[in-house]
Amino acid sequence: MKIKDVIEFLESVAPLSYQEDYDNAGLITGDSDWDLQGTLLCLDLTEAVMDEAVTKGCNLIISHHPFIFQGIKKLKPGRPETKILTKSITNRVVVYAIHTNLDNSLEGLNAFVMQALGIGKYHVLKPSIGKLFKLVTFCPVSHSGMVRDALFQTGAGNIGNYDQCSFNVQGTGTFHAYGKANPFVGEKYRLHQETEIRIEVVFQDFMKNRVIAALLASHPYEEVAYDLYPLVNNHSKVGAGLLGELSHPVKETEFMDRIKNVLQIPYLRHSKLLDLMIRKVALCTGSGGFLIPEAFKSGADIFLTSDLKYHDFFLPCDHFVIADIGHYESEKGVKEWLFAALIEKFPTFAFLISEINTNPVYYY
Repeated sequence: MKIKDVIEFLESVAPLSYQEDYDNAGLITGDSDWDLQGTLLCLDLTEAVMDEAVTKGCNLIISHHPFIFQGIKKLKPGRPETKILTKSITNRVVVYAIHTNLDNSLEGLNAFVMQALGIGKYHVLKPSIGKLFKLVTFCPVSHSGMVRDALFQTGAGNIGNYDQCSFNVQGTGTFHAYGKANPFVGEKYRLHQETEIRIEVVFQDFMKNRVIAALLASHPYEEVAYDLYPLVNNHSKVGAGLLGELSHPVKETEFMDRIKNVLQIPYLRHSKLLDLMIRKVALCTGSGGFLIPEAFKSGADIFLTSDLKYHDFFLPCDHFVIADIGHYESEKGVKEWLFAALIEKFPTFAFLISEINTNPVYYY
């Protein structure tokens, strides 16, 4: 098996187009065409984790956090990124990061934590905008079914929990073939009218190349007419944070205890408790302070995230509770998420979870 086989699967679940502008998810270093020898899964890539991969014979490291966020102009001796890059190149270890693209996926890391806390019926808290395109094409009636099926095979035509969605209307197309043209219908040098079907399908932006390739391969015309429209619609399955519900309301203190037990947090920072019964829960693993307004508008009883600042705790204004559940604690489950997803896809291959605790925060 090639390393690229694993990467292609991961990007089918969490496409790189889902990542935030500041992020650096994807292939960081190495050649994805290399044969896969072993895979190590981690939250943070440190020098110790790199050493662990080499010792265990793994030539692919999949980390949640990219160890390089911004461009490096100089490789200075002693710097962590210099040490990691040097060992990666020397030992031919590929490094791949799956970060905010996984965070922004409906069934990604947020969903993993939601399920662990017993929260269901969840949906995206702040849907992404600008991730959708519409394809419009025109083809003869006789081939319209074939073209639609080819488009559906790429994943185009998915809207929410519905697939194979399209709009079709019949009309008349005209064309005049000349020169070296070899028309599928009609004759050269004569204006031709053909009854055609206008087909419209919606697809996600990362699918564009394969959708167009499928269209061109299935369409009978020598020159295929089609239009692409970027859409500003919300994408219901892509975006920041989740909002879900507990099956039964619980007291604030009971839910706080559940958070500490499930995520193994010794101390929990939170805003003033309001003696609420917790039913609706908003969550954003990692740094999610920017979603406090969205959590408020959603009607959540409590918002769970991390890296909150002092003034963030004033924002609930006695309307709901916010709790800082720790950056590491909220995201450490990514190793188990990756392991479950990969072992289901590649059941005959071994994937290893890093045994190193990379949490830089200690509690006294």
